[in-house]
Amino acid sequence: MDRAEKTELVASYNGIFADSGIVVVTHYSGLSVAEISDLRNRMAEVGGTVKVTKNRLVKLALAGTSAEGVEDLFSGPTAIAYSNDPMAAPRVTAKFAKENDKLQILGGLMGDMILDADGVKTLASLPSLDELRGKLVGLLSAPATKVAGVVQAPAGQLARIMGAKAAQGEAA
Repeated sequence: MDRAEKTELVASYNGIFADSGIVVVTHYSGLSVAEISDLRNRMAEVGGTVKVTKNRLVKLALAGTSAEGVEDLFSGPTAIAYSNDPMAAPRVTAKFAKENDKLQILGGLMGDMILDADGVKTLASLPSLDELRGKLVGLLSAPATKVAGVVQAPAGQLARIMGAKAAQGEAA
């Protein structure tokens, strides 16, 4: 790799850390090519990407940025999983790590916030944005249906009473 390619790769890493919603740092020691391809395919399905990193170049990209604190995670066979959706990359990575012990989550970066491995796993366990929207709509619509039922109940009772009185009057 010549100097121009290295400079381009450092700029690419810098863009990933600056523009992605979340970056998950992992160790992939012992994973086969097929297993890494499987992880890449799963990540691509949710709009994310997995890249094997060159640690020295990543450290150059992180130097002088707010993400400099994750620099210590980049040693050994390191890969990053990133996506614009802050839930997608942690969810796919955590699920893959449960199925395959060779993938180890080290930590991550979400905006300017540095996450440890537990923080990434916590993000993975949170409900998705669509699930949260569904719950919110359910919570908002439930009171409205209850109010409509309460408002209709007195009118229905009044109609039943009037009907009963009318039936009494006809019977007499």
